Amino acid sequence: MNILERARAAWSVIRQGTAPPRTRSMVGFLPDGGEICCPGYTRLSDNAEVQTACLRIAELIGSMTIYVMSNTDAGDVRIVNELSRKIDINPCDSMTRMQWMTAIVMNLLLYGRGNAVVIPHTHQGYLQSLEPIAADRVAFQPVGSSRREYRVLVDGVPRDPAELLHFAYNPDPTYLWQGRGLTVFLKDVVKNLGQAQATENAFMRSEWKPSLIVKVDALTEEFASPEGRARLLESYISPAVPGAPWMIPAEAFQVEQVKPLTLADLAIKDTVELDKRTVAAVLGVPAFLLGVGDFDRDEWNSFIQTKIRAIALGIQQELTRALITSPKWYIVLNYWSLLDYDLKAMSDILLAGSDRGYVCGDEWRDRMHMAPAGLKEYRILENYIPADMSGAQKKLVQEG
Repeated sequence: MNILERARAAWSVIRQGTAPPRTRSMVGFLPDGGEICCPGYTRLSDNAEVQTACLRIAELIGSMTIYVMSNTDAGDVRIVNELSRKIDINPCDSMTRMQWMTAIVMNLLLYGRGNAVVIPHTHQGYLQSLEPIAADRVAFQPVGSSRREYRVLVDGVPRDPAELLHFAYNPDPTYLWQGRGLTVFLKDVVKNLGQAQATENAFMRSEWKPSLIVKVDALTEEFASPEGRARLLESYISPAVPGAPWMIPAEAFQVEQVKPLTLADLAIKDTVELDKRTVAAVLGVPAFLLGVGDFDRDEWNSFIQTKIRAIALGIQQELTRALITSPKWYIVLNYWSLLDYDLKAMSDILLAGSDRGYVCGDEWRDRMHMAPAGLKEYRILENYIPADMSGAQKKLVQEG
């Protein structure tokens, strides 16, 4: 922005009483000296660990089934209609539901710095498409001095937030309606990971890793020039037949084998693992998703029930606010399908429920990934009776 543009922006603030649009920015790291450093500017979205963690979260949320639910006197039931099909099957004409939700979550966590915007397109009151907007096309502009109202600028065109879907993550302390993501907390960690990668690359490209040191009498005439040293190597050390023994003068040569420096000596591995665990902790993902440690079922289920569920709740609440007009309807993302259950334990739980009439045969077959077989009847064992009839059992009623 040159001096003239800054002056115009300042005059606009004075005349309208509004702050200039808050455009998105990405925190990265710059080289700050040292012999081995990361060249240039690197965004968080270009870091492999951050990209992997965010993409994993986005893919998991993208694989969750989206339900339209309704409050009834008998409990909440799932609604299957054209609206539920539009949201769950083909929300956007140009991409699948998986791609659509993955793009929204990636904008929310990484590219959009805590913000993702979707424009709904309608025709004669019917929802046609939900278009996700790339993060670099979106900016946010506060309106007035109350910090409660704002406009969303899409390609520089102001839009009313009530007409859009604005997903926000980690609210900004000043403008609470705007997300700010987690890029600030990850800046130093990503810098360390980049520095470790640069150090490893420089080490692997280094030419100073000889495995043999040959001591030669410096008074030898051939040793005085590079051509002479090359002739010595060719004459004594480079055999004509691979694997043949060396024949060297004992008075002029002495050969020693040395162990070159390795990455383990630099403790790169331990540092990288520690930084990966820090990235995993900040993003709320298990460390084994970044290649550190082994898979743990309890840790995975906790990850689904906390991190994934929290992000999914924010998404489903914004979908409900923007798309649902009925006070009894709401949208739910089914996170239960992501939990890792032991198949035998799940079967035993369902079979115990079927003995009490809570589960029918087709419900059991569905959870065991089997096709329905027409087992819709709920059955109970003959000795299960209502609580208020417990005194009417035959063994308690004496004849006569």
